[in-house]
Amino acid sequence: MEAGIEVVVQGPGVKLLTKNSPATEAITNAGQLHVDILACGNSMRSAGMEDKDLAPGVGTVPAAIAHLTRRQWDGWAYARL
Repeated sequence: MEAGIEVVVQGPGVKLLTKNSPATEAITNAGQLHVDILACGNSMRSAGMEDKDLAPGVGTVPAAIAHLTRRQWDGWAYARL
């Protein structure tokens, strides 16, 4: 059985997911390891960010809490970091 890993970023942390962030290399490396990095759309709006501001490979979800809830209902495990 293959497991999926998603890192869902919300709040001020979404600013680390931008093209010019010091974390860009780590984000790229995560993608190569089949880890999906997802930014919360609500947090992005609060930070004045748009999809075009995100580093390559970063996806979005409309609301982190709703996405996490759906994943748990689907049987995914949740680990808050």
